[in-house]
Amino acid sequence: MPARLAPLPCPSGPGVLTEVLPRLRAALEGSGPALLPVPDGPTAQAVRSMGRLDEALETGPGGEPVALVVPTSGSTGQVKGALLGATAMRASARAALDRLGGPGRWLLALPTTHVAGLNVLVRSLLADTEPVPMPLDAGFTAAGFVTATARLGPGRRYTALVPTQLRRLLVDPAGAAALASYDAVLLGGAAAEPDLLERAQRAGVHVVTTYGMSETCGGCVYDGVALDGVQVVLEPAGTAHPGASRVVLGGSCIFLGYRGEPARSVRALRVDEEGTRWHLTNDTGRWEASGRLAVLGRLDDLVVSGGENVAPALVERALLTCSLVAEAVVVGVPDPQWGQRVVAVVVPADPARPPGLGELVAACRASLPAPWAPRGMVLAERLPMLGSGKPDREAIRGLAAAQDGSPG
Repeated sequence: MPARLAPLPCPSGPGVLTEVLPRLRAALEGSGPALLPVPDGPTAQAVRSMGRLDEALETGPGGEPVALVVPTSGSTGQVKGALLGATAMRASARAALDRLGGPGRWLLALPTTHVAGLNVLVRSLLADTEPVPMPLDAGFTAAGFVTATARLGPGRRYTALVPTQLRRLLVDPAGAAALASYDAVLLGGAAAEPDLLERAQRAGVHVVTTYGMSETCGGCVYDGVALDGVQVVLEPAGTAHPGASRVVLGGSCIFLGYRGEPARSVRALRVDEEGTRWHLTNDTGRWEASGRLAVLGRLDDLVVSGGENVAPALVERALLTCSLVAEAVVVGVPDPQWGQRVVAVVVPADPARPPGLGELVAACRASLPAPWAPRGMVLAERLPMLGSGKPDREAIRGLAAAQDGSPG
């Protein structure tokens, strides 16, 4: 009988141990159905529709069975389903534990609707330890994190966070102290500004930056270095972005395709003659002098301004060196002269003293080519975010296009 997909409710708190963990274990062992994590709220119907629960479940290349279909929208907001095999999920968890120094107990501070939260559970299953799930129905708080941390007990301890959570904990003395008790704090979901990482280091927090996506069973590059069993190559991005390089990831952690989208699967997944799967990401990157991978952002986020490929991530990093800037996202808006105009959407560090465009330009030109500096600026109280913790670039781009009145 063809395999089908079962919806997986994703409660937070104690419900994770009783409703999610046993079913996840069964899916990985093959004794239970493949699972589709379904969130509460307005996106639930879109996820169920993507999952095609009334249709037979496809298999991966070579007939490999699917254990999970993880909803992913990247930074575009369009829901698609990454088909993940049990072998890939276990390989990802095993490689992570090996890099971190061995099994330990995990605090779950992320929703299990996303691959990062599911990964915490898979690593716990592999290590035969019970995770401590935080109640998140009322949102993430430093007090809740401190309380959950106290329940971990002795021994190695790990957690995974997004930058917004790390930022909230570092400004809370008890939260910062709890963070410092972890052997490693995995940080992913969005790029972390250097200032945030420096503050964590000063607080004695061992942060490990991770790069990956649902299609790679989560983070597969730690602090710029691929996990064991993972390969990274950079390939020319194509004529639309001359000189830019696409990040391509290969190995045992790679997904099996997209649910119900064979054409999209062909574009994003290839299998070489040796049977190794490769994911053609939509990210652009470069090799640092140290040999570490630096991810510059999504190819479709690159701003082509006056013939220059401007990497928003590098501009954002430069903007954050300005003490007047708390958060920043850089986007391109249509411009008749430049093709696209570089616009910075900025949350001021002090609303009473917001930065001026000239100060942003000076911060950028200190380390970047002059054409990369923003030609427009929009001030915001907060940045629109996706449920995964990433900036909602589509919403931010709309905000910039509507409010930027700066001359080109």
